[in-house]
Amino acid sequence: MAPLRHLTGKAWMLALISLLAATLLAEGLYRGGWARDAEHVYSDFWHRLAGVRHNPEHVALVMVDDPSLAAHPDDPLVFWGPYFARAISTLNAVGVKVIALDYSFGVSPERWISQLNLPRDRNPLQDYDRSFRSAIHQGNVILAGFRTREGSTVDDFILPSPDYLLAIPGYDLPATIGLANLRTDPDGTVRHFGAVEADATLAKTEHLPALAFGLLAAIRYSGQDPAAGRWRFGDLAIGVDDELVIAYAGKPGTVPKLSFQRLLEPGAVDAVDVRALAGKVVIIGAGFAGINDVHSTPYSTNLAGAQELMPGPEIQANVVETLLSARRVADVAPYWRLAAFVASFAILAFVGVRLAAWQAIALMAAIAAVASYLAYRLFTADLLFPVAHLQLGLVVVLIGLSLLRLSREERERARIGAFFGRYVSDQVMTALLASSEMPELGGQATPVTVLFSDIRNFTTMSERLSAREVVEMLNSYFERACTALLREGATIDKFIGDAIMAEFGAPLPQADHARRALRAAVALRQVAVEFRRWMTERFAGRDLPEFAIGIGVHSGEAVVGNIGSSARMEYTAIGDTVNIASRLEGKTKETGCTILASVQTVLAAGPGVAVGGQHLLAIKGRSQQVEAVEIVGV
Repeated sequence: MAPLRHLTGKAWMLALISLLAATLLAEGLYRGGWARDAEHVYSDFWHRLAGVRHNPEHVALVMVDDPSLAAHPDDPLVFWGPYFARAISTLNAVGVKVIALDYSFGVSPERWISQLNLPRDRNPLQDYDRSFRSAIHQGNVILAGFRTREGSTVDDFILPSPDYLLAIPGYDLPATIGLANLRTDPDGTVRHFGAVEADATLAKTEHLPALAFGLLAAIRYSGQDPAAGRWRFGDLAIGVDDELVIAYAGKPGTVPKLSFQRLLEPGAVDAVDVRALAGKVVIIGAGFAGINDVHSTPYSTNLAGAQELMPGPEIQANVVETLLSARRVADVAPYWRLAAFVASFAILAFVGVRLAAWQAIALMAAIAAVASYLAYRLFTADLLFPVAHLQLGLVVVLIGLSLLRLSREERERARIGAFFGRYVSDQVMTALLASSEMPELGGQATPVTVLFSDIRNFTTMSERLSAREVVEMLNSYFERACTALLREGATIDKFIGDAIMAEFGAPLPQADHARRALRAAVALRQVAVEFRRWMTERFAGRDLPEFAIGIGVHSGEAVVGNIGSSARMEYTAIGDTVNIASRLEGKTKETGCTILASVQTVLAAGPGVAVGGQHLLAIKGRSQQVEAVEIVGV
């Protein structure tokens, strides 16, 4: 974690801007509903993760299933009116409060047979469905209708056969027929239901059904007026213009279910499972193989991509249970949502600004994970928290931090480049900027090889040349010398008059720093030989001493870094290693060697170093002598 003092006011400002931008984006997308599909991914997953959320207490299903069809193989479904009458009779006998037939009765047997124009006394089906019509007329039966297209004209409705409509008590269609249309989201999933499924004005003027099938069943169960326009179920209220989230009890099969054939069996009224339907809304629907009344719900997909569709009657049962149990699935309060957004984004912004990139990503992942867990816990309490919007905001904050980090790194690299570019080779500079760790500028001990080079007889030359000519000579020589040094990866520490001080192995470590230094020393010796011709041509007839240099090289540990005071600092190396290298350069005059290196440097350089005479030298300031050798070549 970076110390606070390294963070500028600009960094904190960018963190704040990232926080505000993320909050505005997340809140704006939420209010505009533009990321609703992303929230559905989470809410659907919460449904599957929760499994059975509660056991339905107010509703049950009776399904015309495959065993029911198998028990009456010779009877077409259009002639099942008497069977429905017997089933309704059984349900009434056990005390079922409302019987909702989620079934299409578009054709009656009587109307179908009438197309044959048989004489009345030869029509065996003229009263075939009397028992079923009588069951409808008792008043606790709800029929299903369907809206086609927009429901704005009379022709946009599919209603039961007129024979059944005439059996409705008082011909009160709006109070007896519910529209069984299901509302789907753009992805084809049923998550909501509305109160009205048709044009309310048209329904009122034409005496047509308008209320949703499940809502009408709940209204009839609770004894409220279907024409009221607003209904209350405990603490839950719904009006004609409202749309609510279905509080699904669980995956398909959660709502208690009986086979239709069970109601037709002798003694069904006394059966325990049938008597358990007492006091409930019972929805009778089709559930046999091949029926197309199955729909996608939040339980329909999982991570493996499998489909588990839910029958339409069971979705209607979940709508009824949602209302009668007053389970309102609502969004969290706006102030809690906004507080969660701001808190989450602030943590990432103001903590993440002090972290490395991978740490900021880990922090974002941790915040997202905690938010997801809390969102799931809220879901189990029928509250929806927009975790996808929050995670989107976290990404925005992370992008802001990344931009800050890139800007800060670019500034740091520019600073490093400006600082070291004058002293190190292009290769070292490239390695410095590519390194994930910038060199420590406060000073650190590191193994290096230090090289000192000095021009012989420089005082005499200075006396015989003008000041401008001396500068010209030094600049020309230093240009050539530095090129040779930088070619071996040297760091030019400083120019001390006519002397050059250079280090190898800093600011970036170099495993072969000793060998590099010796190669650079040999190259400097050749530079001096070539520069001698330049001096002869440039200053011909000036009686100058022959141009020559001395080079001292020593390897060891030195403190390298930005050293000095708060008023003035410079990048340099200090320590005994530097002193010995400087003293060895001075001893080249006494020994007559151009290059004098310590034995430590030769040993560190490895094989292949050609040496000349060996010397045991007394070094000023040291009690022990230094063993040094002349370097002939590498």
